[in-house]
Amino acid sequence: MSDPGMPSIAPSAGGVRVDRIVTSGTFELDGGSWDVDNNVWVVGDDKECVVIDAAHDGRAIVKSIDRQRKVVGVISTHAHNDHINAVGEVCDGTRAPAYLHPADRMLWDELYPVTPDHELADGQVITVGDVDLHVIHTPGHTPGSCCLYAPALGVVFTGDTLFNGGPGATGRSYSDFGTIIESIRDKVLTLPDETVVLTGHGDPTVIGAEAPHLQEWVDRGH
Repeated sequence: MSDPGMPSIAPSAGGVRVDRIVTSGTFELDGGSWDVDNNVWVVGDDKECVVIDAAHDGRAIVKSIDRQRKVVGVISTHAHNDHINAVGEVCDGTRAPAYLHPADRMLWDELYPVTPDHELADGQVITVGDVDLHVIHTPGHTPGSCCLYAPALGVVFTGDTLFNGGPGATGRSYSDFGTIIESIRDKVLTLPDETVVLTGHGDPTVIGAEAPHLQEWVDRGH
């Protein structure tokens, strides 16, 4: 079934492709609750894949993945509850390990009594099929926020660090506007202009469409 909200992303030479599942639920922080739709990304070939940001509906995520595909990791770009609240169910259903940057453990620990299986680190490479996912630590939205750059696919998964139209929110606990701007300027907008930005919520964009607006975001502030 085609996804009208997805740009055309050519598979790698080895057949690694990107699929999106949109799930719905609530984001809860600082005593507030907001209804949200989340992008869940499945990246892989016919044999193996990773899940990026297992949100809200673990059953739907697991059912969307063909049984012959081995899930080799469930990677969280950050640990806000709306990005990790289905990690447990997806890991249980697929026997895949969970990945999280350690700087977001305080958020993870609010939801889960167990430690993530693996820690993400800046410069780390996670391989799925013939594609390398390069971990870029991009603090600001949360201290442990990370983006995942796949040069072979020409895409970067930005979680809630960069959206179509600007940076992620920084008005809540553990977030900082100056830090997210620095992360975006120094680590994300330096990627090739044609890189497709696949976000945690909403529509995709490309680096070249966002880079000219950096100063506007700085001037706008929070």
